[in-house]
Amino acid sequence: MLYTILEIILVFVAVALVIFILLQQGKGADAGAAFGSGASGTVFGAGGSANFLSHATAILATLFFILALAMAYLSHHVTATPQSIVERAAQQQAANTQSVAPQIPVAVKTSPAVSNPKPTGNPAPVQPPGH
Repeated sequence: MLYTILEIILVFVAVALVIFILLQQGKGADAGAAFGSGASGTVFGAGGSANFLSHATAILATLFFILALAMAYLSHHVTATPQSIVERAAQQQAANTQSVAPQIPVAVKTSPAVSNPKPTGNPAPVQPPGH
C-alpha cells in the first residue's frame, strides 16, 4: 500500500518537474517565453519568476530522487506475501501437501552374497580353441 502511494506521488512530482523545466526561460524563445514567464508584469516580477522556477525545480528534483531511492529500498525489503487469490491458494495447497504427505520408509540396500569369489593370484593364460 505504501509503495503504491509513493508511486502515485512520484508520477505527480515527475509531471510537475517536466512542467517547471519547460516554463523556465532559456537563451532563446522557448516554451517558457511562450507562456509569458519572461514578462515583467507577472506575479513574481521580472526576475522573480526565474528565481522561483529554479528553486521549485531544484526542490522537485530532490523530491524525485528521494522518492525513487525510497521506492528502491522498499521494493528490496518487502516480504514475499502472496497478493493474488491464486498465489494464496497455491501456498495453502503446498502447505497442506507437506503436512499430509506420508513418510516413505527408506530401504537399505545390501550387497548380494558373492557365490564365486574372484581369484587373487595370477590367472592362467587362456588358450584359443583348437590348439
